[in-house]
Order: sequence, then structure tokens, then C-alpha cells
Amino acid sequence: MSDHHTYKKIELVGSSSSSIEDAISNALAEAHKTIKHLEWFEVLETRGHIKDGKVAHYQVTLKVGFRIATS
Repeated sequence: MSDHHTYKKIELVGSSSSSIEDAISNALAEAHKTIKHLEWFEVLETRGHIKDGKVAHYQVTLKVGFRIATS
């Protein structure tokens, strides 16, 4: 067992019509399908689309860190 880890960070954009939290969860759920060892995320940016004076859609840009596996 190694006493250190190596990580990589990628940038994702999640979206949702219901909330910022759902936009984050949607991005992480999709990433989890193909990326192993997800460890953390940082919210870089939030934005949204307005329709008829109301929020119609949320977008959240995330940095996601995952551990590089050693075999």
C-alpha cells in the first residue's frame, strides 16, 4: 500500500431545470458512470437561463478531482 496518492482534476458543467444542487448532482452522477475514484468537487461558476422573468435552467461549472489508480 502506498503512502501517497496522485490526483487529476477535470472540469464539468452540470445542468438542471430544478436547482443548483441538482445540477451538481447530475454532473457527478454522469461522471461516476465512466470515471473511477471520484474524490471531491469545487464549484467554479453558477449561471442560469431566464424565461418569462423566472429561472428556467441552472448550469454549474465544477472542478472534479479523482484519484489515479495504481493497478
